[in-house]
Amino acid sequence: MGHAVGVLAMEHIAVGLVEHDKLVGSVRLYPQDATVAGALQTLPAEQIAQAICAEIRALAGGQPVSAIGVGFPGIIRDGVVEESPNLQHVKGFHLARSISAAFDGRARVLILNDADAIAAGIAATRGHLRALIRVWTLGSGVGYGRYPLAAGTGEGGHMVVSLDPKETLCGCGGVGHLEGIVGHRSMRLRFLDMEPEEVFEHAASGDARCAGFVQLWHRALAAATATSVHVDGPGRFFLSGPNARFVEIRVLESYLLEMVRMSPLLGSAFEIVPTSDELAIIGAAASAVERARGSGAVA
Repeated sequence: MGHAVGVLAMEHIAVGLVEHDKLVGSVRLYPQDATVAGALQTLPAEQIAQAICAEIRALAGGQPVSAIGVGFPGIIRDGVVEESPNLQHVKGFHLARSISAAFDGRARVLILNDADAIAAGIAATRGHLRALIRVWTLGSGVGYGRYPLAAGTGEGGHMVVSLDPKETLCGCGGVGHLEGIVGHRSMRLRFLDMEPEEVFEHAASGDARCAGFVQLWHRALAAATATSVHVDGPGRFFLSGPNARFVEIRVLESYLLEMVRMSPLLGSAFEIVPTSDELAIIGAAASAVERARGSGAVA
């Protein structure tokens, strides 16, 4: 049995070897300066796949690789990136086939939504592989991750949380979406005169305009969470990503209580988890190994 490799390809590419749900050694980054924003925005789809494969080979050091899990933003089905609002030029690309071909078909390749990879990482690192894990990733866009993986589009960040026809700031062009309110990109478009960090700072200082938006921001996130509760039941929701720092958990929980009233659905809670590439890498690798074992491809 060869190595299991986890990959996160979002703002940049991060690759790591994983054994027993733990990272082995250091993480490789492409580009090496991970602070470079939007490194994959202009990189053609095939070159993204080539960069992923190059980092995997460098990390494996000539040793065999049996399972590769790749967390990637967008709607993923059967290894194809059917839609990726934040990496639109990758739409329709068969990422799994490209990576598999580079390793002569000897590695089991699983492409999953990046937020699903984070949810799997939380499950794996906390020993919750038999529990339902849900996570909101709050960054430039908004991701909704779920473990175990479920059939469907996996784009919970585009849940409709507003009926206001003026809410058109979501990157996909849809009206009333969670990402159009909570996403970093959409906040910058809404407040052209200040950065999102300043909006929350001004709200804390009593600015009425900013305080009203912060209330809307939390209500939108609570509404999307309530939708998940009404579909999959109550539980713990994890919050990750750079903008999880804006969350006031008590405020969020109070709004959720307003929206979920049936007694069997009560009892959900929120927890902020540190944002790191490692969590998604572990989750992607664990998911690939699990899928490979299920198909009989890994002993």
